[in-house]
Amino acid sequence: MDRTQATYSEPQITLQQVSVSFPIYHGGSRSLKKHLLFRGTGGQIATDANDRIVIEALKNVSFQARAGDRIALIGSNGAGKTTLLRAMAGIYEPISGEVISYGRVSPMFDIGLGIDGELSGYDNIRLRGMLLGLSASEIESYMPNIVEFTELGEYLDIPVRTYSSGMMTRLTFAVATCFAPEILLMDEWIMAGDASFLAKAQRRVESFVERASILVLASHSLDICRQWCTKAIWMDHGEVRMEAKLEAVLQAYSESTLTRR
Repeated sequence: MDRTQATYSEPQITLQQVSVSFPIYHGGSRSLKKHLLFRGTGGQIATDANDRIVIEALKNVSFQARAGDRIALIGSNGAGKTTLLRAMAGIYEPISGEVISYGRVSPMFDIGLGIDGELSGYDNIRLRGMLLGLSASEIESYMPNIVEFTELGEYLDIPVRTYSSGMMTRLTFAVATCFAPEILLMDEWIMAGDASFLAKAQRRVESFVERASILVLASHSLDICRQWCTKAIWMDHGEVRMEAKLEAVLQAYSESTLTRR
């Protein structure tokens, strides 16, 4: 086996000059552009070939994450952190550049995605598992663990539209964290419903993150970044302002934040 094949045997994700823009429809007037400038926006305001106003949410972003990497995405609101995660997950299509991934990408943005209120808890476990990229056999192998963790018992046999918000959180959380992820993309932190469930959920999250081959975590909490990450990327107006070891980036970001006050 040559070195190229060996490299690709482990999970990795590479971004090459990735740009993502969102057109503002009916936004060809100068008045709208002034309005957007006044309100402020995370990305850069530009115009496309059709003279439409667009928000450049990401601009020429390049970096690579390999097995073992724990990367924090930091930056102010609107800096492009969530857009970057969604581009990595394939949710947003770049207008230019390329996202190349090897390994299963597990985006943890909305753990309740794909829930059908008319189906039972068991059926929703299977549905949500499929949306997470699990095979039918994998879902069934994880089923006993999921059922035990939810503590929902016979409620799993009835439609989830009858569940309380806390019960729904237990179900979706258990499914979302039942497997060992390869490339784990997380936006902020997973918080699980009721207080009695929180300690148990926190332990589950810790185990889930530790089993990931690659972690890319967007968070405003520097303490959480320090807990889980060793590297950091500082996003600013859709561009990578700095990429380095965690503490070096956090220090530069903190100093910049103090300067702006």
